[in-house]
Amino acid sequence: MSTRVTRVVLTEAAEDLVRRLTERHGPLMFHQSGGCCDGSAPMCYPRGEFRVGAADVLLGEVAGDTPFWMSAGQYAYWRHTHLTVDVVPGRGGGFSLEAPEGVRFLLRSRVFTDEEWENVRAEPPLPTGADPTE
Repeated sequence: MSTRVTRVVLTEAAEDLVRRLTERHGPLMFHQSGGCCDGSAPMCYPRGEFRVGAADVLLGEVAGDTPFWMSAGQYAYWRHTHLTVDVVPGRGGGFSLEAPEGVRFLLRSRVFTDEEWENVRAEPPLPTGADPTE
């Protein structure tokens, strides 16, 4: 079985912050909706404290085993992009775990290369919140 095209990664700074937050809060998850900041601010939660919807799409896992979910509406706009989660100074979403740190997660994106896009198109659909979990 071939591996999927990587859709989301963390910068070194974001990975370090996720590691520190995991030490404090246990396993984490990300969810990206279109609700604020033009969809550029992923929210970080303790795993299981945010319920993904049936239409939410699992883009992959970052920082080892941290799932990164995206709302279906947002995915419809961003399905052709590779995402990089970064950390910048400032205050993000009030419910996201990094808020008290004086920083916020931020998405940076680039369009998939032609080769990546052809590979994405050949892949089966991404898992959704409606799919059974193990």
